[in-house]
Amino acid sequence: MQNLQQQFVNLGIAVPEILLPRQGTDLEKWAVIACDQFTQDKAYWAQIADRVGPAPSTLHLIFPEMYIEYPGRAERIQKIHRTMNAYLSEGILSPLKKGLVYLERSTPYHQCRRGLMLAVDLEQYDWKAHACSLIRATEGTIAERLPPRMEVRRGAALESPHVILLIDDEADTLLPGLGAQAKKAGPPLYHTPLQGGALSGWLLDEESAWAYLAEGLYALAQKGQRCYGSPEEASFLYAVGDGNHSLASAKAIWEEYKIAHAGEPGLMAHPARWALVELENLYDPGIGFEPIHRLMFGADLEALLQLLSGLPGFISRPVAGFGELSALVGDEGALQSRLGLIAGTRFVLAEVEASGLATDYLQPLLDAFMMQSPGTSLDYIHEEAELFKGAHASGTASVGILLPPVKKSGLFKTVARRGPLPRKSFSMGKALEKRFYFECRRLF
Repeated sequence: MQNLQQQFVNLGIAVPEILLPRQGTDLEKWAVIACDQFTQDKAYWAQIADRVGPAPSTLHLIFPEMYIEYPGRAERIQKIHRTMNAYLSEGILSPLKKGLVYLERSTPYHQCRRGLMLAVDLEQYDWKAHACSLIRATEGTIAERLPPRMEVRRGAALESPHVILLIDDEADTLLPGLGAQAKKAGPPLYHTPLQGGALSGWLLDEESAWAYLAEGLYALAQKGQRCYGSPEEASFLYAVGDGNHSLASAKAIWEEYKIAHAGEPGLMAHPARWALVELENLYDPGIGFEPIHRLMFGADLEALLQLLSGLPGFISRPVAGFGELSALVGDEGALQSRLGLIAGTRFVLAEVEASGLATDYLQPLLDAFMMQSPGTSLDYIHEEAELFKGAHASGTASVGILLPPVKKSGLFKTVARRGPLPRKSFSMGKALEKRFYFECRRLF
């Protein structure tokens, strides 16, 4: 049996030193939702900023994607980096001993979702199509979206992640087993209310817990080798469930740093080689899968209907309102693939003869349409209510596209055999179930 450190190397993980806000910090202000949420809701982020004010908060360490293409990006990133350094120099962040952190999260929709904070090796991650790496993207990555996110990470003193990696533990034993060990050791390291829920974390700093994790992950790797059926697929152990572009940006910064510092002693032990992530189980009962809807700007309803009309078996009909449209699109017993189109006060149900995910046939069409239609753009919306709001509130022509439900079973096998799904094919839960920034780690 290999020693524990070598097992972790083979499994692509490491035990990090996690930084937490010092005692006395208002943790509810400290924790902020993932930066890629509420991208069409300025009021949401303005309310968060008003609530947090100047208090220590991860809000001051991140760049909400709503603003990332706005003027003044460079100045805002400089301010983020200054704040990171200040939080370290002023003792706002307190270092822990080296350890994993077991998490339990409640949301407005699920009572408990389990997770584990650890570091993953970016040397064993590849987001490109047909990758055979240990860590793989589940959805297509848009290379053009990486540079602004790389700017935030480049030279940053800290990272605070919203990246979630999934394991394929259908029996759901590994994380509950770690949870039992964590709770036996003592009370939570921290607990805080969140928007519509709560978060608790327990420190796992005993080698017995680390060995339990290594044994469980090794068993899942062996199971994957049997299930996926080829040597190329056997190494697939972790799937990126959330934060794909953030992890891809971390990888790009590490590759950039390796080139700039080639030949330096200790290069491969640099903290930038690793990324702090939350590990979750695909089959955790607290994880729901949701579609990610589309909001097309600069187009009208007729243009989108014309675009869809070339699909096999296409038919469409108007419906009375958003509630009816949502029910029809969400009917999992429907024989055909359904989409809902929203433009102002108009609601249209579209049906096509297609199997598999709606994004398989929809995304290529939308990409081609935007290439041929200057002035159009696309946003990805995580909530039906947000899509409805966006399709109504925009001052320009816009059409909301409501997508049908997504099933999570078979995700690993699908990605292993076909590569990443079309970008933004699914969301792990609703917007308020997304990861909240909390834990930090030293980076540069």
